[in-house]
Amino acid sequence: MLGFRRVPIACRSRLKALRGLYARYYNENTPEVRALRLLGAWLSPSQFEQFNAKAYFDVVGCATGRRYRIHYGTQANVHELDDEGGLKRGWCFVPQGRLVPGDVMLAQKIALETSESRALSVAIRFAPNRKVRDDRLALIRRVLSGDTNGSQRRVL
Repeated sequence: MLGFRRVPIACRSRLKALRGLYARYYNENTPEVRALRLLGAWLSPSQFEQFNAKAYFDVVGCATGRRYRIHYGTQANVHELDDEGGLKRGWCFVPQGRLVPGDVMLAQKIALETSESRALSVAIRFAPNRKVRDDRLALIRRVLSGDTNGSQRRVL
């Protein structure tokens, strides 16, 4: 038979500290957080500010000079911009494999900046319509500011 006993007060505080340490480690090392950190490291200062404020960033295609906006997400998140900065058309292209949003966005950024025509040759066009959830924007801001100890976990 299994017996239970009360844990002494000194051990309880150690267990609480250990649980807090584990939670902090877990929050700082999820695939989503690591991917957002990597993406942040690859963004230019203006792209970083834009992504931190609005959950998207703009890139310029290498072949045509067209501007594209990459929104937070894993699919149907790339939009070509018109001359006024409005959404002209959407492009859906993603790398192979099951990747988190930050990794997908980094691959899309690199593809458009280094091989725009090849990326668009495999992309599917769609009509643009975009809304960003507030909780995702909060996660992006928290990770990019370096605060990964927030109470939200795995919001994506």
